[in-house]
Amino acid sequence: MVSLITVSKAQKMLVKNTRARRLETGLTQEGLAKRAGVSLPTYRKFEQKGLISLESFLKILLVLDALEQFVEATTPQQTEFSSIDDVLADNKKKKPQKGWRT
Repeated sequence: MVSLITVSKAQKMLVKNTRARRLETGLTQEGLAKRAGVSLPTYRKFEQKGLISLESFLKILLVLDALEQFVEATTPQQTEFSSIDDVLADNKKKKPQKGWRT
């Protein structure tokens, strides 16, 4: 799959969007960090450089009421069926339990 966005661009967009949500809620960096249980230097580093652990980022999203949206964005797409035959054929296929490509 070809992506039109780079990892660097995605980091910048996540920082920008998270900062905008923080400001919409009226929270300071210190206030958000405290509510999320993340140290202030960690949060500042995130807003300045886009670097943060996944756990800390998820805590921040929880405080900003954006955690569900983030999780939903990573949910695998559901197959759309056009007939009952497609449904029956799909049920017969084995679903992979682990990856096979390196």
